[in-house]
Amino acid sequence: MTTEPTPGTAGWPPPVLDPAGPFAGPIEVVAWVLFVMAAVVMTVVLIALGIALFGPRRWKRRVSGERLVWIGGLAFPIVVLTGLLIYGLTTTARVAEAPRPGEMRVRVTGEMWWWRVAYLDDQGREILQDANEVHIPAGQPVVFELESADVIHSFWVPRLGGKTDMIPGRRNFMRLQADQPGTYGGQCAEYCGGPHALMGLVVVAHTPQEFAAWRARQAGPAVALDAAAPTAAMIARGRDVFAASGCGACHTIRGTEANGLAGPDLTHVGSRQTIGAGILPNNQGTLAGWISDSQGIKPGNRMPSYPVLTGQDLRAVSAYLDSLK
Repeated sequence: MTTEPTPGTAGWPPPVLDPAGPFAGPIEVVAWVLFVMAAVVMTVVLIALGIALFGPRRWKRRVSGERLVWIGGLAFPIVVLTGLLIYGLTTTARVAEAPRPGEMRVRVTGEMWWWRVAYLDDQGREILQDANEVHIPAGQPVVFELESADVIHSFWVPRLGGKTDMIPGRRNFMRLQADQPGTYGGQCAEYCGGPHALMGLVVVAHTPQEFAAWRARQAGPAVALDAAAPTAAMIARGRDVFAASGCGACHTIRGTEANGLAGPDLTHVGSRQTIGAGILPNNQGTLAGWISDSQGIKPGNRMPSYPVLTGQDLRAVSAYLDSLK
């Protein structure tokens, strides 16, 4: 029996106060502390306001006294905010350390409006590329190297950790860990223009054995599966439509002449759970819809629509892409 995660288990939007790893737990604690403190402060302010408006004159004088103003308005905020700052910096320092020898490394680059994913070796060299989906082994920390190719983005997978900004010209580090196999939704958490709200991703955690098998499959060239007649003819036609439409100028499919770098790597696109940066489930129908009218589905994204393709061409090219497992 396999524990391979299934599409749709991430939920959308991703839950914020449901930690699934050791780096998300402290974030939840801070959140609840802030919620409780906000409720306490609001209660104190409302009581003081009620006394100032409706209380006895003796109480009014006490509320407006200089001593209470110094304590409640200056000393208390300084103590509380300093404590939160120290706690936050301590937590951040643990999560944001540079990679140590032996740690798995993944580089995620924010682009308008999708995620470029690269798996690295111990020397930081790229060994595998993907897009909008990160696969990790469950039960061990993974170092994410976060960059931006254009504007400021923010990488956030709420159940696995806090959010970290992706700033042009700068590389930030963060660690995430999933305690159990599963699919965890993520989102860009910094407004980056256009379809920012539709810039999602998924992190898929596997058992170590399944992760090793997945990684071995991804390292190979594109292989069209289920190519039995009459499916084989449809896939072959789709491959020709893909090449004739100039898709290879923006996309890479290893083992073919398509070597574009502007868009996501499509070598194993058929095995991904979503398309459009996490906004649609990945199947032949959604692939056809995305190709024909990506601007209607995600206005402003950098993938042009292809309304000139006939229905037969769309079915063929989507069958070809769906076969690339």
